[in-house]
Amino acid sequence: MKKLFLICCLFVGLTTAGFSQTKSGPPADPVQKAKGLQKELKLSDDQTAKIATIYQESAQKFDKIKKADNGNTNKMLVDVGPLRKATIKKIKAILTSGQSTKYDALLKENKNATLNGGWSDGWG
Repeated sequence: MKKLFLICCLFVGLTTAGFSQTKSGPPADPVQKAKGLQKELKLSDDQTAKIATIYQESAQKFDKIKKADNGNTNKMLVDVGPLRKATIKKIKAILTSGQSTKYDALLKENKNATLNGGWSDGWG
């Protein structure tokens, strides 16, 4: 009986540990990121498609920076700064004034989470 109880506990423990190791953070797919923004800002389908294109272009540029910097995190942070600003500017050009205000709040919230030890994908 003790062995059966131990086996059950081991199974429950391993199952719990396995499910707790799920991937966290936003999706890497530009379309999914745009759809997440669509929910937050109540974007039209046209706006969402344009933002997905912007995210795709930014992701390609980020990959080039990542390869050029050979994984040097400090150099990447410097090189990605202008790309992030340009991405935000392009996205804000598509948004209405109300959506832009909400987007600014999301960016600020994202920055604060990063400063407090949270997670950020760096794209706003």
